[in-house]
Parts: sequence; structure tokens; C-alpha cells
Amino acid sequence: MTRLHCSALAGLALLLGAQPVWSSPEQTIRKALVDIVPEVQIDSISPSPVPGLYEVMIGTQLMYVTGDGRYFVDGRIVDLETREDVTEPRLAHARKALVDDLGEAQMVVFGPADAQHTVTVFTDIECGYCRKLHSEIDQYAREGIRVRYLFYPRAGAGSAAYEEAVSVWCAGDDEAQRVAMTDAKAGKQIPVKSCANPVDAHIALGREMGLRGTPAILTESGDMIPGYVDAKRLAAQLNGDSGS
Repeated sequence: MTRLHCSALAGLALLLGAQPVWSSPEQTIRKALVDIVPEVQIDSISPSPVPGLYEVMIGTQLMYVTGDGRYFVDGRIVDLETREDVTEPRLAHARKALVDDLGEAQMVVFGPADAQHTVTVFTDIECGYCRKLHSEIDQYAREGIRVRYLFYPRAGAGSAAYEEAVSVWCAGDDEAQRVAMTDAKAGKQIPVKSCANPVDAHIALGREMGLRGTPAILTESGDMIPGYVDAKRLAAQLNGDSGS
């Protein structure tokens, strides 16, 4: 999926004003974007909460473009009356869809299927706070939180964390993967193994979401919580009590 990077956004600033108006705002906007970035894959174009402004979804990237194709806004919209970020729910929906498309069979899962909450965590085996989170995995379970891991070795392919991630995945069945993950997170040497694995797909997914670090916790609704959060605080957030 093609994301619009800074150079393409700069091109939008220069070129959108020159676009002819087609039969509908959606067609006008689509034509403007495709003319600038021909390979772009636009998921949807729909009216935003602001009259005359349209939401353009490209993966988990959201931008706003005026119906005449002249102006674009790369940022968030906040309703000053309600103090609500109206952009975040759309981004959360997109993140959730990407994780759902990947499927749980492509994850290393800790906790029972009937847990009250399920979170998806991007993790780097060499990351200190990722290790801290995993060292408390039983506490998350006691708080009713099931943890599904996606690998995100920050140093990329070929790094120690990447090779460890592959070895964890290739350790065997689900239980063998959990044992290997726990051992690796504890700093133990695990057998080096290789097999077909989803590690590259996990990395691509994290990049698509604009991930900046690990751990990164994704809730069932697609909200992103950056960094380590202890079990009790995370349970409070998931239960809707953010003040706890």
C-alpha cells in the first residue's frame, strides 16, 4: 500500500489548485491525487464533519481535501465545542482493520480466548520496556488482558532482534512459541531456527501505522497506546477509567 510521504504532500500543495472540477468532489479529489502519485491506493473518500472538506483514507493515513480539489490539510480536526479529536476514531478504525486482516494465526498469543480484553502489542525482543512488559505477562492475565504479539525489531532485517523473532516464530507449536518468546525476553539463548514466518509482514504493518517505537499497544477498537503501561493502569484504560 502506497503512503503519501513528505515530497508527495509538498507536491499536493503546489498542484491541487490547478485541478479541474469533475462531476463529483470524490472524482475531483481522486483525479488530483492519482495525477500526483499514480501508484497511490486510495481506500476511501468521504465527507468529513466539516462542510466542504473530505476525508481521504490511504491505509492508516488520513488527510483532508476540499471538494473542489484545491486545498488539502495534513493533520487532525478537533471539535472545539466538544473538545473531541474527530480524526482519531477514523485512524483507529483503519488500524483495527489492518490487524484484523492479518489475523490472530499470525501472532504469538498469551492468555485465554475468553479474557475480558485483548490487546495487540508490537514488540522488539531486545527492547528493555518490551522485556519489562513481558516479565509481567501473568499480571496482565490476572487483570483480564490477553496479549497478542507482533514482531517489530527496530533495527530491521538481519539484526539480532530480527533473527530472534524468526527463531521464536519457528520454535514449533503455539506453546513452543510462547516458551521461546519468554526465554528470549529473559535474555536467554534460544535455538536458532528458520522457517516461513510473518516477521516482515509485522514490520510492514507497523510502518503502515507510523509506529515510532516499542512497545506499542493496540486496543480492540484500534486505539494506539505508545510505550509500556503496567497491568492495572492498562486495565483501567481498557475499562474506560482513564483517570485511574
